[in-house]
Amino acid sequence: MNNRLIDAEPGPLVKRRISEETCRLFGYGTAEYNGQPVQVATYCDEGGLAIAQKVRFKNKDFRILGHSDQMLLYGRHLWKSTGRMVVVTEGEIDAMTVSQCQGNKWPVVSVPNGAHSAAKAIKKNLDWLEGFESVILMFDMDAPGQHAAQECALLLSPGKAKIARLPEKDPNEMLVKGQTKQIIDAIWQAKVFRPDGIVAGNELWESISSPPEAEARIDYPWSGLNDKTYGLRQRELVVLCSGSGIGKSSVCRELAHWLVTNGQTIGYIALEESVRRTALGLMGIHLNRPLHIEMATGNAEIPSADLKSAFESTVGSGRVFLYDHFGSMDSDNLLSRIRYMVRALGCDWIFLDHLSIVVSGLGDGDERRLIDNTMTALRSLVEELGCGLILVSHLKRPEGRGHEEGAQTSLAQLRGSAAIGQLSDIVIGLERNQQAEDNPDQMRVRVLKNRFSGHTGPACLLTYDRDTGRLSESGDAAEGLRPVPDEQPEF
Repeated sequence: MNNRLIDAEPGPLVKRRISEETCRLFGYGTAEYNGQPVQVATYCDEGGLAIAQKVRFKNKDFRILGHSDQMLLYGRHLWKSTGRMVVVTEGEIDAMTVSQCQGNKWPVVSVPNGAHSAAKAIKKNLDWLEGFESVILMFDMDAPGQHAAQECALLLSPGKAKIARLPEKDPNEMLVKGQTKQIIDAIWQAKVFRPDGIVAGNELWESISSPPEAEARIDYPWSGLNDKTYGLRQRELVVLCSGSGIGKSSVCRELAHWLVTNGQTIGYIALEESVRRTALGLMGIHLNRPLHIEMATGNAEIPSADLKSAFESTVGSGRVFLYDHFGSMDSDNLLSRIRYMVRALGCDWIFLDHLSIVVSGLGDGDERRLIDNTMTALRSLVEELGCGLILVSHLKRPEGRGHEEGAQTSLAQLRGSAAIGQLSDIVIGLERNQQAEDNPDQMRVRVLKNRFSGHTGPACLLTYDRDTGRLSESGDAAEGLRPVPDEQPEF
């Protein structure tokens, strides 16, 4: 670094419409450096002694002369350390612009190295800035400038920072267009910064008094589950859990078919089956027959017109999007697929079957931590996208009687991490005794968690019809409960 400063001659910046008076006040001038004409912004310490210079070449490259580590906010030495208000801009030209618009009478400063290091400059000058009642951040209106303004605002005392909004990219562009009044207006109309997500209660009346959005709720196909949950809602994460082979995927397909036939658009990510199997499952529900079995065994006698009609009513309706993938996938890849399904394809609901196989693809590591991270990402994604997510999760094997023998489900059995229960809105347990001599195809649906209404417990009984391949509501789950010894099946 060259510590030797150069002599710069203050003069008007004609193209920028900045006067000689303003340039002289701020120590901004022109000079020749290494045989090239340059503009020079001189930085001073609090006593007004020049300590560094930013040299600007015609190609907009910069070089710092002097002690860059001692650079304060540009123009800080011109103003007292207390006052009603100070404006902070993203560059020296903008600082001079705003000052000139106010007759060079009110404090205006600039961060020394643009948006990328603005927060660092604010930290360094924090004590000085805190001496003002308000700090107006008038940064460029592009994404880096506005991001930097929010970063800087978070460093100041609550209520002190205000962010100015401009109709053009930056203050000097407005000055060149003769928009001096609009610059002044932007200063006085700057709003107190409030971090994202914090809402004043007195601003909620319109939201509270307006009818809820039409997308807020859609019934489940089973009345007992609706009685407990009041239906499916977007922006909620619903977890379906059970032991292996109980019927989670069958429930998912019934729900997917129900949503599609009710005009909803779905994205379906089934990591343990092919897209053909998923498609046949949805079509079979529409036809009321186990189509995947019939076609696999060659026993399907379906008129082609009926098959085509089932296809067009389900997977070919334009409201179903499947992910053609078998096996595990990393969580970033998964999140990008979900985001695309919702934003680009208009999916209202996403089905993910299942969580364990997602984390199995993340390589060696702590399963609990991997599930925590994935669940946190999914929870945030649901809020970001406004979609509904139906997520399948496995359970740990309980002590004594296993889930395949009808053991009762519980939140404590969710496999791998407590985050599954903590971050979900609804958790639904599925219970079935596969080994029962009577009713082995009967499934109890139990609500384990219900953030919406708090109602939990047995919701309904579903029975699988092997002839139609359908799950239908067959009774009240509470009435179907019978006390049995631990070593005996519950069904």
